[in-house]
Amino acid sequence: MIEHDDAALVRRARGGDREAFAALIERHYDRIHRLGARVLGDGEEAEDLAQDVCAGLAARLGSYRGDSLFTTWLYRVVVNAARDAIRRAAIRRRREREHAEADALVRAARADREGERVWLRQVMARLPEDLRATAALVLGEGLRHAEAGEILGISEATVSWRMHELRKRLRVMAADEEEEAVP
Repeated sequence: MIEHDDAALVRRARGGDREAFAALIERHYDRIHRLGARVLGDGEEAEDLAQDVCAGLAARLGSYRGDSLFTTWLYRVVVNAARDAIRRAAIRRRREREHAEADALVRAARADREGERVWLRQVMARLPEDLRATAALVLGEGLRHAEAGEILGISEATVSWRMHELRKRLRVMAADEEEEAVP
């Protein structure tokens, strides 16, 4: 009787008998793998699951009370392990998806910033030299209007006027480009 033999093997394995434990594994490995493959739907994952179940079986044997057949208990262990594997895989996929979405957003933001930088360089090239120099100092270097005026040899008020003129021209250029883009 196989189940009787299982009970005897479990008792011996709990007592530290390695041969009894190996016999249990050998007797039930295919069953563990087959059930894992059916629950997981993937033979390769089932192989990993079977290995994990077998590796942890010695520690779990203490929870087998013997009030049901060993195979019933073993099926429960395998199904629970498969459910855990499915949950971990779902969490991993969700994290991978979230990571991919975050990466896509970062790439899009970088592309947007790069596109803005390219547009700004092109626009700056079309501006008169005095506005370009003023913009480079105030916007590019972060200088106050008074500092930029001192460097350029003009008044702070003139720097402020140039920045106003720059913003006005940039708005017009952007509006013109939007009109050209609309079919």
